[in-house]
Amino acid sequence: MNRRDSLKHLAVAAGSMLVLPAWAREWNAADLNLTSADFSPAEQELLASVADTIIPAGNSIGALTVGVDKFLQKLIVDCYDREVQENVKQQLGGLDSAAQNVFKKSFLTCDQLQRQELLLKLSASENKSEKDFFDLVKSETIRGFNTSREVMIKHLNYKVAPGHYHGCVDVKA
Repeated sequence: MNRRDSLKHLAVAAGSMLVLPAWAREWNAADLNLTSADFSPAEQELLASVADTIIPAGNSIGALTVGVDKFLQKLIVDCYDREVQENVKQQLGGLDSAAQNVFKKSFLTCDQLQRQELLLKLSASENKSEKDFFDLVKSETIRGFNTSREVMIKHLNYKVAPGHYHGCVDVKA
């Protein structure tokens, strides 16, 4: 490989590292500035209930406890194309109407098992947009939960640099 190509690849890699959102690593719900009104309040509630269905609180913390719903909103608006954003909004509406058709109530008022049933139908759907929606929301919910500051530090005992550094130590020679 010649030197110019190597420098070009190095510059592209360095530039892409600068563009990556810094808030997506060890984030906290207070770190997210949700100033955009891209999601309506109803869509925000639906997205929160989907995240809560994927990682419910149970005996420990859940997705809503650490603010994964806000993480998803910011991530989808900031990092995904307009087509993906529109698909998420469309599928959230479709999820609510499916709950109305099957259970005669909104997705928000369905219990955990009913919500799981509706989401599992999306995961096994032949429709590509429904399957893409489920795969995206599931993977990003899990990633958002696992990379939140509360989960990383309090539950996974994450340390940036394991071990301790003692700089000025007398050495007996």
